Amino acid sequence: MGGNLSSERFPPNVPMIKRLADRFNTSRMRVGILGGLIGVLCNLLLFGVKLTAGLLMASVAIISDAFNNLSDMGSSVVVLISAKAAAAHPDKEHPFGHGRVEYIASLIVAIIIVFVGFELGRTSVLRIITPESTDFSWVLTIILALTVLVKLWMYRSYSYLADLIHSTLFKATARDSLNDVVSTLAVVLATVINHFVTAFELDGYIGLAVAVYIVFGGIKIAKETIDLLLGSPPSKEVCDKIRAIISSGEHIVGVHDLIIHDYGPGRIFASAHAEVPASDDPSAVHECIDALEREIYKELDIRIVLHTDPISVDDERVNKLKEMTENIVGALNTDYTIHDFRITDGENNINLIFDVAVTDCPTDKDKSSLAETIKKLLKAHDSKYNAVITVDDFYG
Repeated sequence: MGGNLSSERFPPNVPMIKRLADRFNTSRMRVGILGGLIGVLCNLLLFGVKLTAGLLMASVAIISDAFNNLSDMGSSVVVLISAKAAAAHPDKEHPFGHGRVEYIASLIVAIIIVFVGFELGRTSVLRIITPESTDFSWVLTIILALTVLVKLWMYRSYSYLADLIHSTLFKATARDSLNDVVSTLAVVLATVINHFVTAFELDGYIGLAVAVYIVFGGIKIAKETIDLLLGSPPSKEVCDKIRAIISSGEHIVGVHDLIIHDYGPGRIFASAHAEVPASDDPSAVHECIDALEREIYKELDIRIVLHTDPISVDDERVNKLKEMTENIVGALNTDYTIHDFRITDGENNINLIFDVAVTDCPTDKDKSSLAETIKKLLKAHDSKYNAVITVDDFYG
């Protein structure tokens, strides 16, 4: 997975997690193992406590909550396995590494959450159909309530670990811990209410409400993880940082066609076109490009390949025609941008050759329609203008 991570990124209000992570050297794999061990031990403890309470009180909601913790322990085992698997070095079959194992593990956790929710819902419906009275115990109820503190600690710990190593898996596990907080509180509340109001059994209804909450939480995690596996767009923040670093280069006058490929945390690759003055020394430009690639890797842990596009920057006529074209294209959609602009003079026409980057033209037909619209607008401006347009997809 990734390299070492600074322990200074831990929030100061979680000293126990900070000390544990420091002991694990805060590498991504070891932080993953730490999170998995926390889950296995805590959930095993909670399962034992809740199962005992549920059996003694004859409460289907408490027993379901106990098995929910048992499934969480299974999720923690998934965390342990994926932490090791995702850290495997690239090989012949997987040249970009195994970082996406973490996304697959997140999906497995989400499926487990949904499955547990459905099972809890099924059991709760049966209890609603055939209600049974529960045996109340203040001691067991208080013990059950105290287990919420454990899950709250786990939720906060997993949330901080998720932020520390940018882990979707820990984010999913944190959400699952929060689900447990809600479900256990609901069970405790129902148990106390039923102790005083015996005319109506709440056990099954509370269990069903908790089940619905858990299922929707699991579906949300699954959707977010599937988006990552399918290839969700990179964050605007990351794109802006990459463009800012490239634009800071001495010879750089523009950036376009930025594409980012996410192969899992610590396995992000990118490519972009950097516009440079055609008159600049190629050796100096190459040295500048190499330095920018190294800086992006150092600052963002992204391996990037930059392609240079020599363009004319000193031709006043070209610059005016480019500005006119940018205004026409921008009037159609402010998100549209043009690049690789150049002109060639014919006997009867002035050829304006350029690319347009768009986000809302998914098919070739859409792209052709947009290109024809721009051509007509340029023709209306001057009948001599003949636009040669390539419509590109904008990736980030």
